[in-house]
Amino acid sequence: MTFDQLKTFLWVAKLGVIRRAAHEMNLSQPAISARIYALESELGVQLFERHKTGVVLTTEGILLRSHAEKIESYMELIKSELTPTEEVKGLIRIGVAETVAQSWLSDFLAALRKLYPKLVIELSVDVTINLREQLLSRNIDLAFLMGPLPEGNVENIILPKFKLNWFCSINEESPDLSKSPIFSFSRLSRPYQDIVSELMHRYGSLGQIFPSNSLSTSFEMIASGIGIGALPAQLAQRFINDQRIKVFDPGWVPNDILFTASYLNDPRSEITHKTAILAAEIANKYSNSTT
Repeated sequence: MTFDQLKTFLWVAKLGVIRRAAHEMNLSQPAISARIYALESELGVQLFERHKTGVVLTTEGILLRSHAEKIESYMELIKSELTPTEEVKGLIRIGVAETVAQSWLSDFLAALRKLYPKLVIELSVDVTINLREQLLSRNIDLAFLMGPLPEGNVENIILPKFKLNWFCSINEESPDLSKSPIFSFSRLSRPYQDIVSELMHRYGSLGQIFPSNSLSTSFEMIASGIGIGALPAQLAQRFINDQRIKVFDPGWVPNDILFTASYLNDPRSEITHKTAILAAEIANKYSNSTT
């Protein structure tokens, strides 16, 4: 029995499809099948039931998974404790919500490169709902998103909140929320839902709400006088300094946005965990400097 066989077994067990395991491990499907067959021969038991749509763990497979996850966790811990950070190699795939991308992301990436200079960083910026799906399907290792995620195999590290304020063009006088076009976050986001709910409660109608995946575009539209919006206060300062937008108070604001650094913990990757901790430190520094 080898560690490579156990690692292959865990990937197949997690994904339930040999083809996907082969893709994740950068191996051929026959190579994956050969490792599983060799492991089953070594133990003298069948670990998976084969079906047309994939594989399912047998009773013996479930028992082995428990042991294999412990072994993998110990291996991760050994590498983390003994390998100097400047020698750590590999790939970490990070998904980021745009609010984070436009605030403390560059400071975080600089700190991460300093800590792990040989670590390859693959970055993608997307909306929270897509980042969640990418994380759960193991297409990314770490996500900075509107959280926390409730799944039991996800670990969430709380990041600082982003305060929302209402903004309008510097030339706008007394905007009316029931009549003015409102720029907001994407349609499936929590801030969008909060705004919709409050508008219906207060005015009995939604008016015109323009959901957008781009905060920078929303700020530009507001500055141009096309509409108003409830957006992160920390990201508005440049437009305020340029005297293009201003804060106004309609009597209420949507709830602050909570972000988390979320990653899978089955088993937990020590590199990913330490990267999430670093993100929290950088995010807190940014929050303290902008409040």
